[in-house]
Amino acid sequence: MFKSIIGESSRLAQQIEFILEIDKLKAVIRRNLILCGERNENSAEHSWSLGMMAVLLAEHSSEAIDIAHVVKMVLVHDLVEIDAGDTYCYDAAGNVDKEEREKKAADRIFGILPDDQRDELRGLWDEFEERCTAEAKFANSIDRLLPLMQNYQAHGASWKGHGVRVDQARERMAPVREGSIAIADAVDRMIDRALEEGYFRPAERISG
Repeated sequence: MFKSIIGESSRLAQQIEFILEIDKLKAVIRRNLILCGERNENSAEHSWSLGMMAVLLAEHSSEAIDIAHVVKMVLVHDLVEIDAGDTYCYDAAGNVDKEEREKKAADRIFGILPDDQRDELRGLWDEFEERCTAEAKFANSIDRLLPLMQNYQAHGASWKGHGVRVDQARERMAPVREGSIAIADAVDRMIDRALEEGYFRPAERISG
């Protein structure tokens, strides 16, 4: 419809097609409840929350960061879930082919854009996944912090429902320390409290 109005091959038509496509992120449902507990959040809401967290928590980054760059990254990083779906971080089977599914999705979704914007946004997505820059480390820190806070607020609903052990949670949250020592220390305290309150299963005992 819009291509016929604006022009089949125009730059604006490609950009509008992309905008319409990423609206589908609102229909991707995550495991976490929103903080009021009324329903599960969708991936678009998650991305919006991360954008706000990036602005508010940037001072806690362990390295100097470009806040605008982080905001762009967190707004882009979950767009692949339109095709690949939201893979629960504690789902071992679902994570086997997660990387392959998401790369294929990235090729298609970012490929809708004009070449320069395709390369910029795909580069941001790759940067987040590779976790090599200060901005990517911080973005990953807040990406892991948000579900932890949501689950704690929901009295461990998702953790209990999936039988998550405390050692699994600690492993999942370990990369937070790469981006922010202050946030990582807060995460450790939150996990300790969640264990005390029975939200996690105990760690597995190692025999022998």
